[in-house]
Amino acid sequence: MSNSHVPDQTSLSPPTSFFFLWGLLWVVWIIANSSLASDVLITGGLVALPIAYIFSRRGTAWQEIRLGPRSLFHFILYTGVFFRELVRANINVMRWVYSPWIDIRPGVVRITTRLKSPIGRLALANSIALTPGSLVLDIEEDTLLIHWLDVATTDRGEATEMIAGPYERHLENVFG
Repeated sequence: MSNSHVPDQTSLSPPTSFFFLWGLLWVVWIIANSSLASDVLITGGLVALPIAYIFSRRGTAWQEIRLGPRSLFHFILYTGVFFRELVRANINVMRWVYSPWIDIRPGVVRITTRLKSPIGRLALANSIALTPGSLVLDIEEDTLLIHWLDVATTDRGEATEMIAGPYERHLENVFG
């Protein structure tokens, strides 16, 4: 389903992308420090300013993020899907580690993403790389080269659905 124009979502303009990125970095800082102390808030805000300025001015990737109720909803769903896949992958790897024999078929597969924006592809690649048992080796246009610890299929379509499918439908609504 193409979302070339969705009425309740707008792409970020350059100044808006700066403030969005600054706010995002500031929130990540606060979460990482687990504190709302004034020195933590001030330091996080100041550290995030030059980083947000540099990244929002040097490219258009942050301008491709869509804002709106629908994209926020899908980002929340994506976060839940990511944590579910993370737990599932950790359990699988733990099962292999504690098994008396390791019955895996490691290999490299190519998958094709339908995500159009570079930042959407980056988010997908990071989601895949952060789940144990898979590692993104290369991204070229819409193709990702993945090292998969236990190759279930070498068919590109099936591998794409198994590896990227859970993430793509939500990332597509946030990044396009």
